[in-house]
Amino acid sequence: QVQLVESGGGSVQAGDSLRLSCAASIRTFSSYTMGWFRQAPGKEREFVAAIRTFGSTVYSDSVKGRFTISRDNVKNTVYLQMNSLKPEDTAIYYCAGRSARGLSGYADEYDDWGRGTQVTVSS
Repeated sequence: QVQLVESGGGSVQAGDSLRLSCAASIRTFSSYTMGWFRQAPGKEREFVAAIRTFGSTVYSDSVKGRFTISRDNVKNTVYLQMNSLKPEDTAIYYCAGRSARGLSGYADEYDDWGRGTQVTVSS
């Protein structure tokens, strides 16, 4: 059974940084494409970033240049480094995994999800 556990969320000021982690209990983690999504109150879940096995990445336009997704295939962990945070980044951040290898920004193309971690950015 796949488990994804996010950590690293918190409350920060605008301009600050946070690093989210997602520990995955996936035997074949290195072959999974991993993604981060977020959901703000009253809004739909939206794509943030994704990373393939050997490190190719894709980002939403709203975070490009500020956020960096990375992975450690030895530790079975994916990270999201968030810099220059803005109040509009406030949301619950979810880690997701898909066994298919292609990068995807569509939530319904991911097989497994974590429970999320709250990020709150105040102005």
